[in-house]
Amino acid sequence: MATRSSSYKKRHTKQRSMPPHSPQFPVPASRRFFSSRRRISTMMIPLALFSAAIFLFFMPFNGSGRSSDSSWDLLSAIHEIEVVAEFPHDPNAFTQGLLYAGEDTLFESTGLYGQSSVRKVSLRTGKVEVIEKMGDKYFGEGLTLLGESLFQVAWLTTTGFTYDLRNLTKVKPFKHHMKDGWGLATDGKVLFGSDGTSTLYRMDPRTMKVTDKHVIKYNGLEVRYLNELEYINNEVWANVWQSDCIARISPKDGSLLGWILLPELRQGLLHSGHGGIDVLNGIAWDSDKKRLFVTGKLWPKLYEIKLKPAAAKSERQIARQCLI
Repeated sequence: MATRSSSYKKRHTKQRSMPPHSPQFPVPASRRFFSSRRRISTMMIPLALFSAAIFLFFMPFNGSGRSSDSSWDLLSAIHEIEVVAEFPHDPNAFTQGLLYAGEDTLFESTGLYGQSSVRKVSLRTGKVEVIEKMGDKYFGEGLTLLGESLFQVAWLTTTGFTYDLRNLTKVKPFKHHMKDGWGLATDGKVLFGSDGTSTLYRMDPRTMKVTDKHVIKYNGLEVRYLNELEYINNEVWANVWQSDCIARISPKDGSLLGWILLPELRQGLLHSGHGGIDVLNGIAWDSDKKRLFVTGKLWPKLYEIKLKPAAAKSERQIARQCLI
């Protein structure tokens, strides 16, 4: 996919506050500018870096390399992935929400101002079968399916929309009570939401009021930038924005249950010449056939994957890769 011009990127940039980036993880085009209301004081940056360094240096380990029984239990739940199959994916889809709805059908929410949409997509071909575009003033975000209705939130607003599953026509707007709209998932009864912070919300789908919320932490540090969500086997899985990590979270108490590391997917696309891709984002679960799918923003492929225990398990590795 050809790289877009800098003027195009500036017009369509999603202005979330940006963490520092390493040369190994280039700054995506869609995230290149700071939001003025979230700009971090330059005086705080050295302090934050110093605090992170102190944490990593003094992280307590015993002779076996384990910091404690509880943290070792979590380290044992670190997984890598194995690719089972690859499918085509619209390389112009800025994926914000993804779900599997049976019969090799996906529903997807895409972002970018003037390009946001909800779409029905064929898993096998990647073809967009039905599409409903949002108004130009909305930046589409997370998507989930409850009953016969699709629920979608939008970035930088507390407004969301419901859609008819059959033809994707808008049913009605709604207001939620998160700070922002990033991710959505459901267990079939309640909605789970994220707003780009470390908080996981539980909401009543009839009123959209928050009934419970938890701050997600790993070794006492907040897991920030929770993004796209999926409910899988009584867990909430969350993409951590700007990372190649998925956090597995208990919906009951917000405890962190494990990590999934997927750096090889993005790296493989970059090495294949797909330099215009953005970050990993999009998790879909086929509960009948137990199939797991992932993709990313502007990715030309969607992957069916399965988990396997990580070869290397290190608290420092997780802090470095997943705690943005």
